[in-house]
Amino acid sequence: MFDTKFAIVLREDLATWQKLNVTAFLATGIAGQKPAIIGEVYRDGAGNVYNALSVQPIIVLSADGATLGNIQRRAIERQIQTSVYVDAMFSTGHDSANRAAFAETSPGDAKVAGIAVHADKKLVDKITKGAKLHG
Repeated sequence: MFDTKFAIVLREDLATWQKLNVTAFLATGIAGQKPAIIGEVYRDGAGNVYNALSVQPIIVLSADGATLGNIQRRAIERQIQTSVYVDAMFSTGHDSANRAAFAETSPGDAKVAGIAVHADKKLVDKITKGAKLHG
């Protein structure tokens, strides 16, 4: 049904609250970069209006730190813009502090907590190779 895939890969050793936090941040990063991924508002039977959601499923995967590094490297090599959350961002409290913490890392040394990618299905499968369905 979709030519694209929306995948989020989380580091498997994160605490549950961290996985949920990172997933939320990464999903908003993709939605901000690709507004067409957001559908129309929802209305319940009483006419109440709710926020629009993603038009396609979001696959959540998990991987170890080394695999996440490989995923980040493969995305960069293929010039696919991703959303990335690094461990240093857990100790910040707002966007500018997050960006400052992120700027202190580079792909070779970043402790990636999660990465999100939205691109052609086959390309996402190649980029996320080694990750498994989050259980």
